[in-house]
Amino acid sequence: MRRETCKETEKRERGKAVLTIILSAGLILGLAVYGLLLPDQEVSRWERRRLASAPELNGDTLLSGSFMSGMEMYLQDQFPFRDGLRSLKALVSCGLFRQKDSHGVYTAGGYAAKLDYPLDTDSVDYAAERFACVYGQYLEESGSEIYVSVIPDKNQFLAEKNGYPCLDFGALTERLTEQMPYASYIEIAPLLELEDYYRTDIHWRQEKITGVAAAMNRAMGFGDGPEEGWQERRLPAPFYGVYRGQSALPMPAESMVWLETEGMENWTVYDYETDSEIPVYDLEAAEGMDPYALFLSGSKSLLRIENPAAPEENRLILFRDSFGSSIAPLLAEHVRELILADIRYISPALLGELISFEGRDVLFLYSESVLNNSETLK
Repeated sequence: MRRETCKETEKRERGKAVLTIILSAGLILGLAVYGLLLPDQEVSRWERRRLASAPELNGDTLLSGSFMSGMEMYLQDQFPFRDGLRSLKALVSCGLFRQKDSHGVYTAGGYAAKLDYPLDTDSVDYAAERFACVYGQYLEESGSEIYVSVIPDKNQFLAEKNGYPCLDFGALTERLTEQMPYASYIEIAPLLELEDYYRTDIHWRQEKITGVAAAMNRAMGFGDGPEEGWQERRLPAPFYGVYRGQSALPMPAESMVWLETEGMENWTVYDYETDSEIPVYDLEAAEGMDPYALFLSGSKSLLRIENPAAPEENRLILFRDSFGSSIAPLLAEHVRELILADIRYISPALLGELISFEGRDVLFLYSESVLNNSETLK
Protein backbone atom coordinates (compact mmCIF):
# COMPACT_ATOMS: atom_id res chain seq x y z
CA MET A 1 0.00 0.00 0.00
CA ARG A 2 1.50 3.31 -1.12
CA ARG A 3 2.26 5.81 1.63
CA GLU A 4 1.20 9.43 1.18
CA THR A 5 4.14 11.68 0.34
CA CYS A 6 4.89 14.86 2.23
CA LYS A 7 3.89 16.97 -0.76
CA GLU A 8 0.55 15.17 -1.04
CA THR A 9 -0.10 15.64 2.68
CA GLU A 10 0.78 19.31 2.46
CA LYS A 11 -1.49 19.71 -0.57
CA ARG A 12 -4.40 18.01 1.21
CA GLU A 13 -4.02 20.15 4.35
CA ARG A 14 -3.78 23.27 2.21
CA GLY A 15 -6.98 22.25 0.47
CA LYS A 16 -8.75 21.83 3.80
CA ALA A 17 -7.57 25.25 4.93
CA VAL A 18 -8.73 26.89 1.70
CA LEU A 19 -12.10 25.14 1.95
CA THR A 20 -12.49 26.30 5.56
CA ILE A 21 -11.71 29.88 4.56
CA ILE A 22 -14.15 29.75 1.64
CA LEU A 23 -16.94 28.32 3.80
CA SER A 24 -16.31 30.82 6.61
CA ALA A 25 -16.20 33.73 4.21
CA GLY A 26 -19.34 32.45 2.49
CA LEU A 27 -21.15 32.18 5.80
CA ILE A 28 -20.13 35.69 6.86
CA LEU A 29 -20.98 37.13 3.46
CA GLY A 30 -24.30 35.28 3.40
CA LEU A 31 -25.24 36.58 6.84
CA ALA A 32 -24.18 40.08 5.85
CA VAL A 33 -26.31 40.00 2.70
CA TYR A 34 -29.22 38.49 4.62
CA GLY A 35 -28.86 41.19 7.26
CA LEU A 36 -28.94 43.92 4.61
CA LEU A 37 -32.10 42.47 3.12
CA LEU A 38 -33.88 42.30 6.48
CA PRO A 39 -35.63 45.44 7.74
CA ASP A 40 -33.93 47.03 10.75
CA GLN A 41 -35.45 46.22 14.11
CA GLU A 42 -36.31 49.27 16.24
CA VAL A 43 -36.37 47.58 19.63
CA SER A 44 -35.24 44.41 21.33
CA ARG A 45 -38.02 43.01 23.50
CA TRP A 46 -35.53 40.58 25.01
CA GLU A 47 -33.17 43.33 26.17
CA ARG A 48 -35.88 45.98 26.63
CA ARG A 49 -34.01 48.69 24.76
CA ARG A 50 -33.94 50.48 21.45
CA LEU A 51 -31.52 49.09 18.91
CA ALA A 52 -28.99 51.21 17.06
CA SER A 53 -29.95 52.54 13.63
CA ALA A 54 -27.63 53.13 10.68
CA PRO A 55 -25.42 56.21 11.28
CA GLU A 56 -25.50 59.14 8.91
CA LEU A 57 -22.57 59.21 6.49
CA ASN A 58 -21.09 62.66 5.86
CA GLY A 59 -17.82 64.50 6.21
CA ASP A 60 -18.37 65.47 9.82
CA THR A 61 -19.20 61.96 11.02
CA LEU A 62 -16.22 60.53 9.13
CA LEU A 63 -13.75 63.06 10.50
CA SER A 64 -15.03 62.77 14.07
CA GLY A 65 -15.01 58.98 13.98
CA SER A 66 -18.65 58.82 15.03
CA PHE A 67 -19.62 57.06 11.80
CA MET A 68 -17.34 54.08 12.42
CA SER A 69 -18.33 53.74 16.08
CA GLY A 70 -22.00 54.12 15.14
CA MET A 71 -21.66 51.55 12.37
CA GLU A 72 -20.06 49.09 14.79
CA MET A 73 -22.98 49.43 17.20
CA TYR A 74 -25.46 49.23 14.32
CA LEU A 75 -23.97 46.00 12.93
CA GLN A 76 -23.90 44.42 16.37
CA ASP A 77 -27.53 45.33 17.12
CA GLN A 78 -28.90 44.38 13.70
CA PHE A 79 -26.93 41.15 13.23
CA PRO A 80 -29.18 38.33 11.95
CA PHE A 81 -30.32 35.77 14.56
CA ARG A 82 -28.78 37.96 17.26
CA ASP A 83 -31.12 36.84 20.05
CA GLY A 84 -30.64 33.18 19.17
CA LEU A 85 -26.87 33.51 19.09
CA ARG A 86 -26.87 35.33 22.44
CA SER A 87 -28.96 32.54 23.92
CA LEU A 88 -26.68 29.85 22.46
CA LYS A 89 -23.61 31.56 23.90
CA ALA A 90 -25.23 31.80 27.34
CA LEU A 91 -26.26 28.15 27.26
CA VAL A 92 -22.77 27.01 26.26
CA SER A 93 -21.14 29.20 28.93
CA CYS A 94 -23.44 28.07 31.75
CA GLY A 95 -24.06 24.50 30.61
CA LEU A 96 -20.88 23.29 28.96
CA PHE A 97 -18.31 25.45 30.73
CA ARG A 98 -20.16 25.55 34.07
CA GLN A 99 -20.09 29.32 34.33
CA LYS A 100 -22.06 30.32 37.43
CA ASP A 101 -23.84 33.31 35.87
CA SER A 102 -24.56 34.98 32.56
CA HIS A 103 -23.99 38.74 32.46
CA GLY A 104 -24.32 38.79 36.25
CA VAL A 105 -27.63 36.88 36.26
CA TYR A 106 -27.84 33.41 37.79
CA THR A 107 -30.65 30.87 37.97
CA ALA A 108 -31.53 28.58 40.87
CA GLY A 109 -34.67 26.72 41.84
CA GLY A 110 -36.57 28.07 38.84
CA TYR A 111 -35.80 31.70 39.75
CA ALA A 112 -33.38 34.18 38.19
CA ALA A 113 -31.62 36.92 40.13
CA LYS A 114 -28.79 39.38 39.57
CA LEU A 115 -25.65 39.34 41.66
CA ASP A 116 -25.39 42.47 43.81
CA TYR A 117 -22.48 42.14 46.21
CA PRO A 118 -20.87 43.38 48.39
CA LEU A 119 -22.65 46.06 50.40
CA ASP A 120 -21.65 49.48 49.06
CA THR A 121 -21.65 51.64 52.18
CA ASP A 122 -20.83 54.78 50.18
CA SER A 123 -23.94 54.19 48.09
CA VAL A 124 -26.13 53.77 51.18
CA ASP A 125 -24.63 56.94 52.63
CA TYR A 126 -25.36 58.83 49.42
CA ALA A 127 -29.00 57.69 49.48
CA ALA A 128 -29.29 58.79 53.12
CA GLU A 129 -27.81 62.16 52.18
CA ARG A 130 -30.38 62.64 49.41
CA PHE A 131 -33.23 61.75 51.80
CA ALA A 132 -31.80 64.13 54.39
CA CYS A 133 -31.85 66.84 51.73
CA VAL A 134 -35.59 66.29 51.27
CA TYR A 135 -36.10 66.29 55.03
CA GLY A 136 -34.15 69.49 55.58
CA GLN A 137 -35.80 71.36 52.73
CA TYR A 138 -39.42 70.32 53.19
CA LEU A 139 -40.12 68.18 56.26
CA GLU A 140 -38.22 69.45 59.28
CA GLU A 141 -40.83 72.10 60.06
CA SER A 142 -43.84 70.45 58.38
CA GLY A 143 -45.09 68.41 61.34
CA SER A 144 -45.28 65.34 59.07
CA GLU A 145 -44.99 61.81 60.36
CA ILE A 146 -42.04 60.30 58.49
CA TYR A 147 -41.40 56.63 57.82
CA VAL A 148 -38.79 54.55 55.99
CA SER A 149 -38.91 50.97 54.75
CA VAL A 150 -36.51 48.86 52.70
CA ILE A 151 -37.59 46.17 50.22
CA PRO A 152 -35.25 43.15 50.29
CA ASP A 153 -33.96 41.88 46.98
CA LYS A 154 -34.83 38.40 45.80
CA ASN A 155 -31.20 37.46 46.50
CA GLN A 156 -31.98 37.47 50.23
CA PHE A 157 -34.12 34.35 49.76
CA LEU A 158 -32.15 32.68 46.97
CA ALA A 159 -28.43 33.43 46.90
CA GLU A 160 -26.65 31.93 49.88
CA LYS A 161 -28.48 28.62 49.95
CA ASN A 162 -27.49 28.12 46.32
CA GLY A 163 -23.84 29.07 46.76
CA TYR A 164 -23.96 32.70 45.60
CA PRO A 165 -22.79 35.75 47.56
CA CYS A 166 -25.41 38.03 49.09
CA LEU A 167 -24.98 41.40 50.74
CA ASP A 168 -25.84 41.88 54.40
CA PHE A 169 -29.40 43.23 54.37
CA GLY A 170 -29.37 43.87 58.11
CA ALA A 171 -26.21 45.97 57.82
CA LEU A 172 -27.72 47.94 54.95
CA THR A 173 -30.92 48.81 56.81
CA GLU A 174 -29.01 49.61 60.01
CA ARG A 175 -26.65 51.98 58.22
CA LEU A 176 -29.54 53.71 56.45
CA THR A 177 -31.81 54.09 59.49
CA GLU A 178 -28.98 55.35 61.70
CA GLN A 179 -28.72 58.31 59.33
CA MET A 180 -32.50 58.85 59.34
CA PRO A 181 -33.31 59.46 63.04
CA TYR A 182 -36.25 61.58 61.92
CA ALA A 183 -38.02 58.53 60.38
CA SER A 184 -39.75 55.51 61.94
CA TYR A 185 -38.64 52.23 60.39
CA ILE A 186 -41.32 49.87 59.03
CA GLU A 187 -39.87 46.37 58.80
CA ILE A 188 -41.34 44.27 56.00
CA ALA A 189 -38.64 41.67 55.23
CA PRO A 190 -40.17 39.00 57.56
CA LEU A 191 -43.44 39.31 55.62
CA LEU A 192 -41.81 38.36 52.31
CA GLU A 193 -40.57 35.12 50.78
CA LEU A 194 -39.11 34.03 47.45
CA GLU A 195 -42.51 33.18 45.95
CA ASP A 196 -43.58 36.82 46.34
CA TYR A 197 -41.27 37.81 43.47
CA TYR A 198 -41.46 37.15 39.75
CA ARG A 199 -39.29 34.27 38.62
CA THR A 200 -37.68 36.16 35.73
CA ASP A 201 -37.83 39.74 37.01
CA ILE A 202 -36.53 41.87 39.88
CA HIS A 203 -39.95 43.03 41.12
CA TRP A 204 -42.42 41.65 43.61
CA ARG A 205 -45.83 40.35 42.54
CA GLN A 206 -48.69 42.67 43.44
CA GLU A 207 -51.08 39.85 44.29
CA LYS A 208 -48.54 38.55 46.85
CA ILE A 209 -47.92 41.76 48.80
CA THR A 210 -51.35 42.61 50.22
CA GLY A 211 -50.01 41.65 53.67
CA VAL A 212 -47.07 44.02 53.24
CA ALA A 213 -49.40 46.85 52.24
CA ALA A 214 -51.65 46.12 55.22
CA ALA A 215 -48.67 46.25 57.59
CA MET A 216 -47.60 49.59 56.16
CA ASN A 217 -51.09 51.04 56.44
CA ARG A 218 -51.31 49.92 60.07
CA ALA A 219 -47.89 51.35 60.89
CA MET A 220 -48.87 54.72 59.43
CA GLY A 221 -52.30 54.72 61.08
CA PHE A 222 -54.26 54.46 57.84
CA GLY A 223 -56.26 51.31 58.64
CA ASP A 224 -55.89 47.58 58.26
CA GLY A 225 -56.35 47.27 54.48
CA PRO A 226 -56.21 46.22 51.79
CA GLU A 227 -59.68 45.05 52.68
CA GLU A 228 -61.39 41.96 51.31
CA GLY A 229 -62.86 42.04 47.84
CA TRP A 230 -59.83 42.63 45.65
CA GLN A 231 -60.20 40.78 42.34
CA GLU A 232 -57.35 39.32 40.34
CA ARG A 233 -56.96 40.24 36.69
CA ARG A 234 -54.39 38.63 34.41
CA LEU A 235 -52.54 39.88 31.35
CA PRO A 236 -53.36 37.62 28.39
CA ALA A 237 -49.80 37.73 27.01
CA PRO A 238 -47.00 35.72 28.65
CA PHE A 239 -44.65 37.75 30.83
CA TYR A 240 -40.88 37.55 30.55
CA GLY A 241 -38.94 39.60 33.09
CA VAL A 242 -35.84 41.72 32.69
CA TYR A 243 -33.48 38.92 33.75
CA ARG A 244 -34.42 36.80 30.76
CA GLY A 245 -33.16 39.45 28.38
CA GLN A 246 -30.10 40.41 30.40
CA SER A 247 -28.88 36.84 30.76
CA ALA A 248 -30.01 35.60 27.29
CA LEU A 249 -30.88 32.32 29.03
CA PRO A 250 -34.12 30.64 27.95
CA MET A 251 -36.66 30.86 30.77
CA PRO A 252 -40.30 29.79 30.85
CA ALA A 253 -42.97 32.47 30.66
CA GLU A 254 -44.98 33.45 33.72
CA SER A 255 -48.15 35.41 34.24
CA MET A 256 -48.62 39.00 35.36
CA VAL A 257 -51.55 39.61 37.70
CA TRP A 258 -53.00 42.86 38.98
CA LEU A 259 -55.64 43.59 41.62
CA GLU A 260 -58.77 45.71 41.38
CA THR A 261 -61.25 46.69 44.06
CA GLU A 262 -64.72 48.15 44.15
CA GLY A 263 -64.73 51.91 43.71
CA MET A 264 -61.36 52.02 41.97
CA GLU A 265 -63.10 53.39 38.88
CA ASN A 266 -63.64 56.59 40.88
CA TRP A 267 -59.94 57.07 41.57
CA THR A 268 -57.97 59.55 39.50
CA VAL A 269 -54.26 59.42 38.72
CA TYR A 270 -52.65 62.70 37.67
CA ASP A 271 -49.33 62.68 35.82
CA TYR A 272 -47.39 65.89 36.47
CA GLU A 273 -45.08 65.21 33.50
CA THR A 274 -47.84 65.25 30.90
CA ASP A 275 -50.41 67.33 32.83
CA SER A 276 -52.96 64.60 32.19
CA GLU A 277 -54.75 61.71 33.84
CA ILE A 278 -53.50 58.17 33.40
CA PRO A 279 -55.03 54.82 34.40
CA VAL A 280 -54.11 52.96 37.56
CA TYR A 281 -53.35 49.99 35.33
CA ASP A 282 -52.09 50.88 31.85
CA LEU A 283 -52.85 47.91 29.60
CA GLU A 284 -51.42 49.69 26.57
CA ALA A 285 -48.10 50.31 28.30
CA ALA A 286 -48.03 46.64 29.33
CA GLU A 287 -47.79 45.73 25.64
CA GLY A 288 -44.52 47.66 25.28
CA MET A 289 -40.94 46.73 26.05
CA ASP A 290 -41.55 46.52 29.81
CA PRO A 291 -44.82 44.84 30.80
CA TYR A 292 -44.29 45.99 34.40
CA ALA A 293 -45.30 49.43 33.09
CA LEU A 294 -48.82 48.07 33.57
CA PHE A 295 -48.59 49.57 37.06
CA LEU A 296 -49.10 53.35 36.87
CA SER A 297 -47.59 53.51 33.36
CA GLY A 298 -44.06 52.68 34.45
CA SER A 299 -41.27 55.19 35.05
CA LYS A 300 -42.91 58.45 36.14
CA SER A 301 -41.27 61.21 38.15
CA LEU A 302 -44.35 62.56 39.92
CA LEU A 303 -47.89 61.20 40.22
CA ARG A 304 -50.94 61.91 42.39
CA ILE A 305 -53.59 59.29 43.15
CA GLU A 306 -56.86 60.57 44.59
CA ASN A 307 -59.38 58.23 46.22
CA PRO A 308 -62.53 60.18 47.19
CA ALA A 309 -63.79 57.32 49.38
CA ALA A 310 -60.79 57.38 51.74
CA PRO A 311 -60.68 59.46 54.94
CA GLU A 312 -59.93 63.13 54.27
CA GLU A 313 -57.07 63.25 56.80
CA ASN A 314 -55.13 60.32 55.25
CA ARG A 315 -52.61 61.96 52.94
CA LEU A 316 -49.24 60.47 52.03
CA ILE A 317 -46.18 61.34 49.97
CA LEU A 318 -44.36 58.21 48.83
CA PHE A 319 -40.71 58.57 47.80
CA ARG A 320 -40.16 55.41 45.83
CA ASP A 321 -38.50 53.45 43.03
CA SER A 322 -40.22 51.10 40.58
CA PHE A 323 -41.37 48.71 43.34
CA GLY A 324 -43.66 51.49 44.55
CA SER A 325 -45.72 51.39 41.36
CA SER A 326 -47.34 48.06 42.23
CA ILE A 327 -47.87 48.61 45.97
CA ALA A 328 -49.27 52.14 45.56
CA PRO A 329 -52.80 51.03 44.57
CA LEU A 330 -52.93 48.82 47.68
CA LEU A 331 -51.93 51.75 49.90
CA ALA A 332 -54.32 54.11 48.10
CA GLU A 333 -57.39 52.20 49.29
CA HIS A 334 -57.09 54.03 52.62
CA VAL A 335 -55.45 57.27 51.44
CA ARG A 336 -57.39 60.27 50.11
CA GLU A 337 -54.33 61.67 48.33
CA LEU A 338 -51.22 59.62 47.56
CA ILE A 339 -48.35 61.44 45.86
CA LEU A 340 -45.58 59.32 44.34
CA ALA A 341 -42.21 61.03 43.85
CA ASP A 342 -39.32 59.26 42.11
CA ILE A 343 -36.19 61.35 42.65
CA ARG A 344 -34.29 59.30 40.11
CA TYR A 345 -36.18 61.34 37.52
CA ILE A 346 -36.91 64.64 39.26
CA SER A 347 -34.67 66.82 41.41
CA PRO A 348 -35.95 67.24 44.98
CA ALA A 349 -35.33 70.98 44.58
CA LEU A 350 -38.27 71.13 42.16
CA LEU A 351 -40.80 69.36 44.36
CA GLY A 352 -41.73 72.41 46.42
CA GLU A 353 -42.94 74.16 43.27
CA LEU A 354 -45.30 71.28 42.43
CA ILE A 355 -46.62 69.76 45.65
CA SER A 356 -47.32 70.73 49.26
CA PHE A 357 -45.82 68.82 52.18
CA GLU A 358 -48.04 70.36 54.84
CA GLY A 359 -50.49 67.96 56.44
CA ARG A 360 -49.04 64.96 54.64
CA ASP A 361 -47.18 61.98 56.03
CA VAL A 362 -44.10 60.76 54.19
CA LEU A 363 -42.81 57.26 53.44
CA PHE A 364 -39.38 56.58 51.94
CA LEU A 365 -39.81 53.14 50.35
CA TYR A 366 -36.80 51.87 48.41
CA SER A 367 -35.51 48.54 47.24
CA GLU A 368 -32.22 47.10 48.40
CA SER A 369 -30.88 47.19 44.83
CA VAL A 370 -31.46 50.95 44.43
CA LEU A 371 -29.95 51.77 47.83
CA ASN A 372 -26.86 49.71 46.99
CA ASN A 373 -26.60 51.45 43.61
CA SER A 374 -27.92 54.88 44.50
CA GLU A 375 -26.04 57.00 41.96
CA THR A 376 -29.33 57.34 40.08
CA LEU A 377 -30.86 59.45 42.88
CA LYS A 378 -30.80 63.17 42.15
